[in-house]
Amino acid sequence: MSKNDLEYLIEQARKYPFTDAERDEQIRSFTYGNTHLENESITRADVDKAVASLKGIEVPWEAPK
Repeated sequence: MSKNDLEYLIEQARKYPFTDAERDEQIRSFTYGNTHLENESITRADVDKAVASLKGIEVPWEAPK
């Protein structure tokens, strides 16, 4: 792959119009990846609950197992 090919692909990616669902999933993935590096006990479910909480959605709390 040439440098021009790569630059073209990067430019196309920048122009891609994310849907709200795609953006939400990207945020969750980024958040999980970064927090899990610092604390391996963080799960995707923890991230989902945190996002729901920030959006004002009440999620039942579960005791850690």
